[in-house]
Amino acid sequence: MTREVITTDRAPGAIGPYSQAIRAGGFIFVSGQIPIDPATGTIPEDVTAQTRQSLTNLAAIIEAAGATLADVVKTTVFIKDMEQFSVINDAYAAFFPEAPPARACVEVARLPKDVLVEIEAVVLYTAS
Repeated sequence: MTREVITTDRAPGAIGPYSQAIRAGGFIFVSGQIPIDPATGTIPEDVTAQTRQSLTNLAAIIEAAGATLADVVKTTVFIKDMEQFSVINDAYAAFFPEAPPARACVEVARLPKDVLVEIEAVVLYTAS
C-alpha cells in the first residue's frame, strides 16, 4: 500500500509532528483542523465562526488531495463546551447539506491554542 502526504498552504500548517493529511488505501485521513485563518494566523472568537473556519481548513486540505467534502465518510468533532452543540451543528450542517457523513462529537477539556472546536475527517478517495 502506498502512503502519500497531503499538504496545502490554503490551510494552517501542522503545529506539531504530524501531516495535514495522509492518503492511503483508498482513503484520505485529515488531521484535526482548528480555526486558524491560514492567511492571517488569527482565530475567530465565537464558536460559529470557529466551526466555519475549521471546516474551511478541512475542505482546503481535502481539495488539495483531489476530493471534496461530498467524499467525507466520517468526521470527529471535538468541542470545548457541549452547551454549544446546537450552534456548532448549525454551522456544520451548512458544509454538509445532503447525506452528511457519519460523525462523533465529544467534549474535551482543552484544545490546541485554547480554541473551541477541532474537526478531523476520513475521506473516501477514488482517483478519476
